[in-house]
Amino acid sequence: MSISQSTSSLWAKKKVENGKDLWLPLVTHLIDTKNVMNWLYQNWLSDSQRQLFKQSPLGANLEKTDVEKLVKFIGFCHDIGKATPVFQRKPSHAHDAELDTRVMEQLLKSGFAGLNVNELSNTKKSPHATAGEALLERWQVPVSIGAIIGGHHGLPLEEKPDRQIDAYTNNYFLTDEEPDKHNIWLRTQTELFEYGLNLAGYRAVNEIPSVDQPQAVILEGLLIMADWLASSEYLSNEDRVELFPLVPLNTSWKDIDTEQRFKHAMANWNLSGHWLPQVVSTSSDPYQKRWGFDARPVQAAITKAVAKTKEPGMLIVEAPTGLGKTEIALVAAEQLAYIDGENGVFMGLPTQATTNAMFDRVDDWLEKVAQSQDESFSIKLMHGKARFNKHYERIPNASNVEDPSTRAASVTVNGWFSGKKSILTEFTVGTIDHLLLMGLKQKHLFLRHLGLSGKVVIIDEVHAYDSFMNQYLYKAINWLGAYHVPLVILSATLPKAKRNALIEAYLVGKYGTKHPKNFKAPKNWQESEAYPLVSIVDGTELKQVTKFEGNSDQKPFHIQVKRINPDNNQLIQAVLAKISEGGVAGIIVNTVKRAQALAKLVPKGVELMMLHSAFLAPAREVQEEKLQKAIGKRGQRPKKMIVIGTQVLEQSLDIDFDVLYTDIAPMDLILQRAGRMHRHQIKRPKNLQTPELFVMGINGPGDYGKANEFIYQKYLLMKTDYSLGDRISIPQDVSKLVQAVYEQANDNQIPVEQMPSLADVRKVFNDYVKKESAKAQTYQVNSPNYFADLHGWLTRPQKDIDQDEQKASAAVRDIQETLEVVLLQHTDKGDFLIPKQTGQKPTPIAKASNNQIAQQVIRIPAVVTAGEDLNKALDELTEITSQLYPNWQNDVWLKGSLALPLDNHLTATLGSWQLSYSTGLGMSYVKESHNDN
Repeated sequence: MSISQSTSSLWAKKKVENGKDLWLPLVTHLIDTKNVMNWLYQNWLSDSQRQLFKQSPLGANLEKTDVEKLVKFIGFCHDIGKATPVFQRKPSHAHDAELDTRVMEQLLKSGFAGLNVNELSNTKKSPHATAGEALLERWQVPVSIGAIIGGHHGLPLEEKPDRQIDAYTNNYFLTDEEPDKHNIWLRTQTELFEYGLNLAGYRAVNEIPSVDQPQAVILEGLLIMADWLASSEYLSNEDRVELFPLVPLNTSWKDIDTEQRFKHAMANWNLSGHWLPQVVSTSSDPYQKRWGFDARPVQAAITKAVAKTKEPGMLIVEAPTGLGKTEIALVAAEQLAYIDGENGVFMGLPTQATTNAMFDRVDDWLEKVAQSQDESFSIKLMHGKARFNKHYERIPNASNVEDPSTRAASVTVNGWFSGKKSILTEFTVGTIDHLLLMGLKQKHLFLRHLGLSGKVVIIDEVHAYDSFMNQYLYKAINWLGAYHVPLVILSATLPKAKRNALIEAYLVGKYGTKHPKNFKAPKNWQESEAYPLVSIVDGTELKQVTKFEGNSDQKPFHIQVKRINPDNNQLIQAVLAKISEGGVAGIIVNTVKRAQALAKLVPKGVELMMLHSAFLAPAREVQEEKLQKAIGKRGQRPKKMIVIGTQVLEQSLDIDFDVLYTDIAPMDLILQRAGRMHRHQIKRPKNLQTPELFVMGINGPGDYGKANEFIYQKYLLMKTDYSLGDRISIPQDVSKLVQAVYEQANDNQIPVEQMPSLADVRKVFNDYVKKESAKAQTYQVNSPNYFADLHGWLTRPQKDIDQDEQKASAAVRDIQETLEVVLLQHTDKGDFLIPKQTGQKPTPIAKASNNQIAQQVIRIPAVVTAGEDLNKALDELTEITSQLYPNWQNDVWLKGSLALPLDNHLTATLGSWQLSYSTGLGMSYVKESHNDN
């Protein structure tokens, strides 16, 4: 089948570059996208993703050839809506009048008479994605397929465009009347449609199958990826490696060798190897192979248990801190990827700090995996400050490495996978937000589902998420279940109710019910308080491992618990006395303000380290590195040191205190904090041989101070207070203590006189959980519905969360919106970067790169920008930035940044607050007092 002159004259893209008129014929772009989408399906999707089309509960089970045809058809027809007068009249993006005139003349010469003079009404009502779906509907293509075409710019229509062509006929045919078969627009559209059918291998439209909703989400994601790739002229802005360039305007589509063009582009784009997971032998020790140490009994038992799974779903590992759960997860990822046919890994962590710490470990593992396959793999660090991570920045760009046939295997970064495409990288380490966002109604959500549906997903510190975040977590797990994605979930302190909810969320997503037909599980599995505990969802069977042969993973040790209630001065004096003969003391408090107040009381001459969220990003990274080098595994421990920090110290950091002081917190977090004490087998000072945990802030039953009760639910603090004795045996007491706090059924056994008003506080807690759960529903996608198509799936109340990563993350964390600023010192002697450490000289910004300036970011405390103060602060900072740093808006690193200049004393006034910064303490704030006299 051939393409007519008129059809070949339609344009898909046009622009002027370096004084040259460039364009891309529409048919060329359709063939490019068809070729790319077919290649991605055949070569980039995982085996597991391709299997989804054979496993629909509706019986819409497609054979491989059926899917191949459908993929080609969707890829070709995605922009068929551009074959309309309403699109072909559009000006070029830069409104180059001469180019637009030449293109129009070309169209008029090809037979599209009247296109330049006929007026069209309501042109905005027929964008080309909508027009494409309307045309496919006219040709009776299945609704589920048409919805994919209509949504390929990231947002499906709310409903079918039933009357789109009737209502806006001239947008489609240049006439308000029903066109006859001689209408050139109708002929052209039909010709393209039949050409697409023919290229796909269909003889008639009734051969096109319907798909269920999860299948449609994957196809939509694949189409968006293919369209973006086929629309990429270069690999990235920095790497001007050619992909699918536009051609001179005098080039006809017949002059373009689309097959050679496609092969050239894919050779330039496909820079990394494809992971081919290998079987993990249980006869040898994979831990020796990857890390050079023998597997501990729990590690070995989990490896053997995973090896026996046939249809892996979810693996939940509950085990003490310091046991090597990260290594367990990575070995399991290799096993599960091999069994299930996945081709990547995503690891999600609670915070940017924990993500940075984990990235190095995953990168080291991936280097060994790449070497074992003699390949190069791409990795991505995913959080808002990733570009400032030194380790990540040192990883070579995939386009800059030597020829694959001569170089050694390595880990690289592919510049094409940026922004919303980042999640498509095979190996990704990021904050948990990137998983939770699977449940948020956000434009281009399909790319996130596509990227995660082909990976093994690892969730670390799963206990760290609150009631609001949990709703997004369960929704994401619903969808991972629908995609049959293997999940590895890690926790040292998991309430059994949450464990059960995680398992049931996966089963609901995969089978549509909490307990599918023929579901097998150990007796009373929902009540298990065994510890360590491994739960494995294998198809419709739940297996639990509670006994571990030769269980000597962690010699039982006992923590002495003491309740103290000193003021700040007394606390520091007690700590100094405790480490008078040497040792490292940790103090974990619940607020930055308290941490700063305590730090000011530490006498000079005593080594002090601080870690909390109110430091500049570069300073915090330096502190994390110093902390790991000092008291991490194989660290060079100082003779005497005090470490003061907030909740960031309780998550994922492999550090070791000799003694620990902590503010009261819920039991699971107390145990997490205690897990940073006596973590490694090292020699300790004589008087610190026994682990001691000092718990502060308990003023009396039900009285824990305003700050602690503001941060944590009072009900959980009361239950923790009641359940916490004077000794904790690790690991025997861990699960028992966690369940004692989170299990409400045992509340009636607590004497009223010991915990007065517990029933009232429990009601407040339950109302809070209910309210948070309901609030999370507002912007959530629905759970998988195999009987639905994509119409309305992303329809939501208006909220600007599509382009702004910070706003999207805030939407799944329910955090109070605040502002991030670039903090600089602005004086009469010039502007300076604030030093990372005390004692360093400030760097003039004239000698700094814009990249370095952009790294000087910090979040303004939420209390400063609460309520209406947010917009006032935004206006004030925008004005300051435009006055002092007008060139920022033209820079790739600084565009959109807000500056907060500090004076000679590193202070500034914002609204009614005074902000101060110290290299030793971080940012602090006080409300300015106004004296009317």
